[in-house]
Amino acid sequence: VDYFAFDWRAKRWNLVVVAGAVIGGFLAANFLSGDTAVDIAPETVTTLESMGFESAGEAYLPNELFATEAFTDPKALAILLIGGILIGFGARYAGGCTSGHAISGLSNLQLPSLIAVVGFFIGGLIMVHLLFPLIF
Repeated sequence: VDYFAFDWRAKRWNLVVVAGAVIGGFLAANFLSGDTAVDIAPETVTTLESMGFESAGEAYLPNELFATEAFTDPKALAILLIGGILIGFGARYAGGCTSGHAISGLSNLQLPSLIAVVGFFIGGLIMVHLLFPLIF
């Protein structure tokens, strides 16, 4: 299928960008970050703690969502795997990612990017308000 035909040799620079993003993120998170506490309202901390987030207000990334223990849960693994496949397929099918369409496409006044961004927002709203409560 032509859709899946991709010449990686001609687009090697993509792999360098991905590797740089991963390495840069690792260095920033582990060596360039000082205080990881988040300054949020006490009411928000209380609400999050009642929902099971014990690290609310202490870290940018809640341990309950980003700990390595999530990889031992079959449900979490299935969500990560299916979500990753859908995101990759969707970005390839839409001709770019959400931020690429929203920033570059809309600034160039491209109608396909406007349609894609509207679709992204509608999909996000459906996910958060309808599907997310069913999954969790």
